[in-house]
Amino acid sequence: MAKVLVALDQGTTSSRAVVFDVSGRMLAAHGVEFPQIYPKPGWVEHNPQDILNSQITALKEAVKKSGVDVADIAAIGITNQRETTLLWDRETGECVHNAIVWQCRRTAHDVDKLVEQGWSPVIREKTGLVPDAYFSGTKLAWLLKRLNLHDRAERGELCFGTVDSFLAWHLVQGHPHVTDATNAGRTMLFNLATQDWDDELLRLMDIPRACLPQVVDSSQVIGMLDESILGRAIPVAAMAGDQHASLFGQACLQPGMVKNTYGTGCFMLMNTGDKLIASESGLLSTMAWRIGGKPTYALEGSVFMGGATIQWLRDEMKMLSTAAESEAVARSVQDTGGVYLVPAFTGLGAPWWDQYSRGALVGMTRGTGRAHVVRAALEAIAYQSADLMQAMAQDCGFVPTRLQVDGGASANAFLMQFQADIMNVPVVRPVVMETTALGAALLAGLAVGVYANAEETAKAWQQEALFQPEMEEYARKNLLDGWHKAVGRARDWAEH
Repeated sequence: MAKVLVALDQGTTSSRAVVFDVSGRMLAAHGVEFPQIYPKPGWVEHNPQDILNSQITALKEAVKKSGVDVADIAAIGITNQRETTLLWDRETGECVHNAIVWQCRRTAHDVDKLVEQGWSPVIREKTGLVPDAYFSGTKLAWLLKRLNLHDRAERGELCFGTVDSFLAWHLVQGHPHVTDATNAGRTMLFNLATQDWDDELLRLMDIPRACLPQVVDSSQVIGMLDESILGRAIPVAAMAGDQHASLFGQACLQPGMVKNTYGTGCFMLMNTGDKLIASESGLLSTMAWRIGGKPTYALEGSVFMGGATIQWLRDEMKMLSTAAESEAVARSVQDTGGVYLVPAFTGLGAPWWDQYSRGALVGMTRGTGRAHVVRAALEAIAYQSADLMQAMAQDCGFVPTRLQVDGGASANAFLMQFQADIMNVPVVRPVVMETTALGAALLAGLAVGVYANAEETAKAWQQEALFQPEMEEYARKNLLDGWHKAVGRARDWAEH
């Protein structure tokens, strides 16, 4: 029995590959960072070749580091930054433009037009999404229109895909043009109820069906890895957006279970089982995963600036030399001295959905120092996540009993304790914090029979740390009141 699983974890700032044994133990990992491209304020792009090359390098290096025999790799799973939009030539594989990243706001005006024309309720009902420039649909429409490519797309000469689709096309023998249901569900073009591309929405955005990928299950063999990469054809057996893979890797297999991933952004998902819950609180209804043709749904809230806020402090503001330093700096002061940072650099996600919010630093006095701002940045990540948890509780009628956490910033014990305090919910951190990669690996293992069923994959999850809420209720309320006041200052700031 082959005994190793590999995950390709293609993220916003780096591509990673992680090797696991079938018990979920991490054997090796390798990451390769690549440049971010900012052509104009609010615009974010990636070079597609950077995405592909960094992912192949990460895969080769992780396997080499692990020391495993390539013959022992049972399957490979792909997980990816979602909504990022690529368009490539079906014949050559060459992209016609840089990838337009999920953070990019260039289509905010196009989204405004859809809202003004009254399409919000239709889009919400069909896709579970709030119309926003975040999603892929208007990004693809922008490319087709701006580059005058509609006719080529109509003839099937071009392939649209999110990053999972782009990687599958380039890494798998035969160039399959596929995406899984979780990624399809983030395009603003996919009907959650019918589990297919929606013709009315395609007409609305003037997108030809011929350029769209086939939608497959999240756990399914889509083909074999090109032999030239690792010297052997290996089943590529899972595709899932990063947040959905993380939900699976956190073993949130039962309705009501919630996880929050602290990456570039923060993404909180609650498993809602076979119930497609329409949110009244500004959350998204989305796929959790699709296995054996059966959809499992989730509620999701997105924070656009999570770990990216700390990167901003490090790279642009030069307040930190490393992201890890933020914990010690934050602990060096008792509180923020009344300072709040609202990191709405690319607008605000759920539950506000304000494309025109911008970053704000408020409450400063002459005594405000670097440590207060760093602490305010970490607290801002927790405040934004607390808003999501509150919205979930309103939609579901109950407060979840705990929050399972993962992602880079979950290693920050100060942030995790503050998160438990400000939510008044226990926060649980697992042994393997690479739960996005773990989820992709487990989904791949499930597809090739390494695991008999989804429940068997849950054995790979183990608790490493528990953070219990310790804050008094009056202190929690005062802090949250101040946060919401600060958010009010940041909202609707940019020119429409």
